[in-house]
Amino acid sequence: MKPSSSLQALMRQRILLQMEYAAEKAAFQQQTDTLGVARQVKRGDAWFPLRIGQRFYNALNQPAMEVWRTADTDITHNFEPGRSITFFRVVSAKPSTAPTLHHYRFTATVSYVEGDRMVVVLPDHAVAADLAGATTPIGLQLSFDETTYKLMFEALDGVQKADNNRLAYLRELFYTEAPAARLSLPPLHLPWLNASQEEAVNEVLCAKDVAVVHGPPGTGKTTTLVEAIYETLHREIQVLVCAQSNTAVDWIAEKLVDRGVPVLRIGHPSKVNDKMLSFTYERRFEAHPDYPQLWAIRKAIRELRGQSRHHDGGRHEKIARLKDRAQEIEFRIRNTLLSEARVVACTLAGSASPLLAGERYATLFIDEAAQALEAACWIPMHRVSRVVLAGDPCQLPPTVKSVAALRGGLAVTLIERLVAHKPEVVTLLRTQYRMHEAILHFPGNWFYHGQVLSDPSVRHRSILDYDYPIEWITPSELSDDAPAACREQYVGEGFGRINRGEAALTLRVLQHYLEKIGKERVLQEHIDIGVISPYRAQVQYLRQLLRNQAFFKPYRHLISINTVDGFQGQERDIVLVSLVRSNEQGQIGFLSDLRRMNVAMTRARMKLILLGDAPTLSQHTFYRALLTYIQALRHKPIPLIDDSKTIC
Repeated sequence: MKPSSSLQALMRQRILLQMEYAAEKAAFQQQTDTLGVARQVKRGDAWFPLRIGQRFYNALNQPAMEVWRTADTDITHNFEPGRSITFFRVVSAKPSTAPTLHHYRFTATVSYVEGDRMVVVLPDHAVAADLAGATTPIGLQLSFDETTYKLMFEALDGVQKADNNRLAYLRELFYTEAPAARLSLPPLHLPWLNASQEEAVNEVLCAKDVAVVHGPPGTGKTTTLVEAIYETLHREIQVLVCAQSNTAVDWIAEKLVDRGVPVLRIGHPSKVNDKMLSFTYERRFEAHPDYPQLWAIRKAIRELRGQSRHHDGGRHEKIARLKDRAQEIEFRIRNTLLSEARVVACTLAGSASPLLAGERYATLFIDEAAQALEAACWIPMHRVSRVVLAGDPCQLPPTVKSVAALRGGLAVTLIERLVAHKPEVVTLLRTQYRMHEAILHFPGNWFYHGQVLSDPSVRHRSILDYDYPIEWITPSELSDDAPAACREQYVGEGFGRINRGEAALTLRVLQHYLEKIGKERVLQEHIDIGVISPYRAQVQYLRQLLRNQAFFKPYRHLISINTVDGFQGQERDIVLVSLVRSNEQGQIGFLSDLRRMNVAMTRARMKLILLGDAPTLSQHTFYRALLTYIQALRHKPIPLIDDSKTIC
């Protein structure tokens, strides 16, 4: 019997995922072997040297330790809760040679990180003593995390093996032309939502199998999703809410908490604040009335284990009895916390947590689904009967490092396929509340076929009167010799390209615009600014320039500089985008992934300034059309964009 098309597609997914796994692991190992400690620190992948802080047991009885970064504290790092790390110490460091490192043979996990302080969970308490007792400098670095890959492989295998159950039904639905089933329910009237948001909520409620909320920038996707969850809870006891990143999970969890929904947050929030801490499993566990008794039993077990073996006196029997009692209390607390929650929130990978073993849910909500690999979405789908996906396939896709896997289609997400092949389950949110209409017009036509319109409240909102909401500045406009000074440079693996002249020009343009607005008004109205570049090296250089210029000192709390990925989901009053690429060959690298530009442009509320070499970038159809559009704004009404060029 030949395998069905769905099984063939999943087999292909697994092969592509295996290619990505091998490529990422090889790249990580190569970087670890070839890059020195200083280079890894500069990349944000290592902290060195460390100061060891207090050691303790966390609420889940895991040995933990805090560490402090003592150098290079201005470098943006890549550590976040849930990431795997390894420790190392310097064995020898002669002035004329690179330091020799000794890597400890264990892996730890980041539990909490803020500023220069990190809390890590260790495999056992003995290794904490080893680290604290080291006589040479200690450091830590990111470790290749195989856990998520393992979960994705297991999920794909489980979907392929599914037979005559709900998971098998969803598999066939997603990979065939079979229509999705619907329920017949009277429509709800929700006057606090706009027409397309209300339509989306009703479509979610009527979906028996799958629904998609397609939310372009500024259209209130989170608001709509929260409302859909809230209304679903009138019909179901409990739902599972997931997203690819901790940040996205925390964001929607906070909005649900604001609506008064009891949320239980599983995993490690990436933005730990007082509000979310009180809803994490760990804090709820600690706050349970039975927890002091459990802690006392655990302490007694540790003390018994530390006693001399020569004076046993029934020690093993006592430990066994205490462990049984502790396990009983743990199960009781766990069951209480899970039963009290109306929403269980976690990352896609976090849905495989042992805490959720045996749990089933009628509905799964996946936020930011366009940033998740399809294999990751299958992890929580083993637990549910229907799924609601929310996101925008016209914004940033999931990161795929293997060129072969990328070409094979690994980056094509589940929501992207549903939007393309099952439009009947998709609701597009059509009113945006973020941007001036001149900023929206070009991406709105190119990516969304002109279906997204600006709400009257923001349509003509601007900072200055008689100002152009969107501008393109190219070095040749300012100086005859500027183009030569604004050529891109390649600065190495992982950092990509830098354009120092363009970076300096970016800050000069920002300074000029802030002077036009006036210092008093900027500070009083808290006009915030985003400076975006697709390249990490350019971001680092812009941050360095900003720190060294006295003019920006009063405004630094209002200015954020980051990559396009770092600005996903955010917005600013003023946005400047440094495009970096400037070469005679017209090469633009990954700027040809136009979804990246969609994100960069749509972060701006009232003013968007693009800085880039027009001769280089305009060799690409998208940038040529964008430049033509911006130039036309100065001379005539907003031009129409050819819808045939749309990619979404």
